[in-house]
Amino acid sequence: MRIDPDVRPQLLDLRSSAGDADQARWAALCGRSAGLEGEADAAARAIIADVRARGDAAVLEHTLRLEGRRLVASEIEVDAATRRAGAARVAAPLRAALGLAAANIRRFHETQRPRDSGLEGPDSALVSRVGPLRRVAVYAPGGTAAYPSSVLMAAIPAKVAGVDEVLLLTPRPSDVVLLAAELAGVDRVFAIGGAQAIAAAALGTSAVPRVDKIVGPGNAYVTAAKRQVFGLCDIDGIAGPSEILILADRGADPRLCAADLLAQAEHDRLACAALVTDHAPLAAAVAAALSEQLGDLPRREIAAAALRDHGALVIVEDRAAMIAAAEAYAPEHLELLVEEPDLMVPSLRSAGAIFVGPWTPEAAGDYTAGPSHVLPTAGAARFASPLGVWDFVKYTSVLRLGPQALAAQAGAIVEIARAEGLEAHARAVLIRQERGR
Repeated sequence: MRIDPDVRPQLLDLRSSAGDADQARWAALCGRSAGLEGEADAAARAIIADVRARGDAAVLEHTLRLEGRRLVASEIEVDAATRRAGAARVAAPLRAALGLAAANIRRFHETQRPRDSGLEGPDSALVSRVGPLRRVAVYAPGGTAAYPSSVLMAAIPAKVAGVDEVLLLTPRPSDVVLLAAELAGVDRVFAIGGAQAIAAAALGTSAVPRVDKIVGPGNAYVTAAKRQVFGLCDIDGIAGPSEILILADRGADPRLCAADLLAQAEHDRLACAALVTDHAPLAAAVAAALSEQLGDLPRREIAAAALRDHGALVIVEDRAAMIAAAEAYAPEHLELLVEEPDLMVPSLRSAGAIFVGPWTPEAAGDYTAGPSHVLPTAGAARFASPLGVWDFVKYTSVLRLGPQALAAQAGAIVEIARAEGLEAHARAVLIRQERGR
């Protein structure tokens, strides 16, 4: 099947000042965002307000209106027998594959358990006490967009952290998602989705208990709702479309580059897939490989649209320029198909996950390697981290001062308090000093 050249990623040459237009296009790609405002915001805001006012009745009404599913209140939560039956229907090969993934994810995240820290002296103790959240919700798209891997990648770190109760929110829960929930140790499953599910978990209803945190990917309405309920509960972040940046040099196999670009592009028409190379002939070879591999790709229309609208093949001067480009783009997934990739890793600080060498495809990170595939997108890798055990714990400061320790600080406390005009603060210390005399 012939692929129209128009579906290929844009070619950008950043090697000289003559390419000012290309520099501007690259800057625009680097400046992408998950969208802090959008048309989904108004709809999500109205749904949240309705759920706040009417609880489960609103959740059921919006589920019928938006999804065409008529539920009654007793069907919002999936009972244990239905969960077990659905999980049991999954074919043995897929069951084994998900079991392997779950084991690897759990083993990796067990290394992330944090510990208390602090200082202890003869008359004082200052501790950062760490403990798990009580209840969290994992959101997973349902139906034809079911992603059991996302259930594993979000719920297992929560269980490793020691969260008391993990809920799964998923519309039309499929058998494979129910199996993933069982493997991950999910405590309760709710057959609701969209902004109404986010609102129910953040606010609490008769059927859905209020949670401390909501994590997991969703569509624009789910993302908008998560952003708006932040403060009622915590969220993992603002998710944008999936993305990959590949750094490749003259030794890279163009077929691997194309395959990994397409593995991201097939997710969504908005997915971002880009390659940066210091070897111009590679860009042309990758473009040809993309056309060839798109030919029989089942999701070729989605992948082609993503490549055309959000993809790029970028030519730079040298290895240092490749690193600079990666830092500017701050990708969710960064793949290194270069000579001596390990030497490049320490210089790369702005990536959600780094895939080192030709035997580490991004697909392994999506499914079985172990680290969570819930990663910062849209440039947020500059300041945000992958989902991990640390997302499901909170820290509490515990302070204990004895009389000598307070006496050593009393003068400074009084001076600072009075400088800020807070005399009661100063007196709270002075009264204690008087008692100690």
